[in-house]
Amino acid sequence: MALIVQKYGGSSVGTIDRIRNVARRLIEVKKEGNKIMAVISAMSGVTDKLIGLAHEVMDNPPERELDMLLATGEQQSIALLCMAITDMGYKAMSFTGQQAGVCTYGSHTRGRIHSIDPKRVLEALENDYIVVCAGFQGVTVDGTIHTLGRGGSDLSAIAMAAAVRADLCQIFTDVDGVYTCDPRVVKDARKISVLSYEEMLEMASSGSKVMQARSVEFAKKFGVVFEVRNSMNNNPGTIVQEETSAMESLAVRGVSIERNQARVTVSGITAPVAYTAIILSALSDAEINVDMIVANTAHDGQARQSFTMNMSDLGAAQAALKKVLPQLGEKACLETEAGLAKLSVVGVGMRSHTGVAATVFQSLADAGIATGMIATSEIRISTTVEAGDIEQAARVVHSAFHLDQVNA
Repeated sequence: MALIVQKYGGSSVGTIDRIRNVARRLIEVKKEGNKIMAVISAMSGVTDKLIGLAHEVMDNPPERELDMLLATGEQQSIALLCMAITDMGYKAMSFTGQQAGVCTYGSHTRGRIHSIDPKRVLEALENDYIVVCAGFQGVTVDGTIHTLGRGGSDLSAIAMAAAVRADLCQIFTDVDGVYTCDPRVVKDARKISVLSYEEMLEMASSGSKVMQARSVEFAKKFGVVFEVRNSMNNNPGTIVQEETSAMESLAVRGVSIERNQARVTVSGITAPVAYTAIILSALSDAEINVDMIVANTAHDGQARQSFTMNMSDLGAAQAALKKVLPQLGEKACLETEAGLAKLSVVGVGMRSHTGVAATVFQSLADAGIATGMIATSEIRISTTVEAGDIEQAARVVHSAFHLDQVNA
């Protein structure tokens, strides 16, 4: 007998028929003699609809009340799923984040998991129930509801799997696994059978929408091996686990793209060396995540610093930085550029293969695609390109590394 945690996203429970399909899948696992727990997202489109309703009421709804509202989406889907399971003759019990013992901290709409007390969940499993938990939510120590941000149900599933010491964690979605690139962009992209936590994390952070980056970090921290697979079929998915020596045989394992990027540059900086701390502290206080950072000092002694971020944060970043411009010098000013996208290549094999960067930029140059800012890690190379060039750039680089020909 195994204890299995399965997560189903919004598209997997988007209709009553799909909810019944998930119910049948859970019952099949139960019939095999296993204990089964599901972590469920809101039905597809429900979260966006709730956000829309909030903005019909007022332009800037309080985030505390948004959390209160958005948490109801998952409560709807877990109750409906338990009804479907019960209708098929099996015992099921639903749990909100609070009932499942998920304790959170941090800001509203961006809560973070502090701890989980799974006592009630484990009791239900011992009493032969199929347990269905609401993803995306938890409560603070004083009982205030928190949601975990977009993709938060992934984090809920990984965290619950760690808390109950599950034998297997499966992330069910509407794709067959993780591909060498988005198949909608690169038609000959191939499914990757096994990825390391580091590769999955870099791909998630670089635009791959299959998994939330925070959930991968959590899985790595607690050693939760998980599988990404399709809820509409029984095809094998992609296993994500610790790095193995075999993973280094390929220099590049995948190509990720991220649209809706913007660049902000602070120029004319004459402040002392603390200017980077001033800039980044202002953005941190505004809870804005920056990605690539480039800083340099010109011959006249004036410094400039550029960084990228999601377009949705551009307005807030400008407002935050305008407040600190006086601290950066009399000539300090802001420049912004929208209409950018980010291309990333990822692979743990980069540590032992040379020439990866040369291949990336030569292939882009040969295709006449101009690159902008560049950022690297041990296993990732990222660059910005014009938004209109991003799909061609992905296809060019994917082909340059023959990812369509490799059994990844």
